[in-house]
Amino acid sequence: MKVAVFSDIQANLPALEETIEQIERWRPDLVVMAGDLVNRGPDSGGCLRRFDEMRRDRGWLPVNGNHEEWVLASEHRSVETPGERALWGFTQWAWSQCAADAERLRGWADHLTFHPPESDAWVHVTHGTMAGNRDGITPGRSDESLVGALPEDIALFIAGHTHRPHQRRTQCMLVVNVGSAGSPFDGDPRGSFGRFVWQHGRWQAEIRRFDYDRDQARRDFLNSGFLDQSPLARIVYHEWERAELLIAGWRERYQQAVLAGELDAERSVRDYLQGLGLE
Repeated sequence: MKVAVFSDIQANLPALEETIEQIERWRPDLVVMAGDLVNRGPDSGGCLRRFDEMRRDRGWLPVNGNHEEWVLASEHRSVETPGERALWGFTQWAWSQCAADAERLRGWADHLTFHPPESDAWVHVTHGTMAGNRDGITPGRSDESLVGALPEDIALFIAGHTHRPHQRRTQCMLVVNVGSAGSPFDGDPRGSFGRFVWQHGRWQAEIRRFDYDRDQARRDFLNSGFLDQSPLARIVYHEWERAELLIAGWRERYQQAVLAGELDAERSVRDYLQGLGLE
């Protein structure tokens, strides 16, 4: 049995197209998209429609991510203050791209489990962990902190969310984070996905890195209107360009003051990026 799992496209259509090409060439028996197909990028609508084609034509399966939840919540979210508009601006924009096809985004499972036909070596796929889809597994996270965050009686646990590919053995199972196909945070701008093979009575895992048309992705970021939706969109763009998590630092230093109306969002982003030498 051959299984491909990818995650965190983040509305990057050129990365999704290459992911599809890579996976189709390998010809797996099952393909799972482990969440965050949309948001934080220029083409949520295009990614949703393209993935839905693979879902209908090839039987690809989706798992819900935190960004799917946030985009769907935008249908009814009240965004009133300048701080709220700064925080949710590009997510509201992602909803506007997906609204006409929203039914394709609803009802995705939070967890998916399966096993090889001839074995009970169960596989569990989710976006984060059992503690929630924002609870991520990074290379630096300790095995002790994963106690209670992983399911029992599983041979293979597969997740995404952190945008950092990683694998280890703990709690009698293989744990694999497939990283991000569209916006890695490990310093390597190439996309990644996981290839899993049931062979000789065990699961074997391989994380594949791949190049895609980043020039087109850059044009999409710059020309789509994404960067006009919120000052924070510029941080997201630099994250994509540098393959590095940046917005967490802004949140820690500025978010509370921006939401409270004590600091202008544009100024906070400008000061933050200037401090990083990016503007």
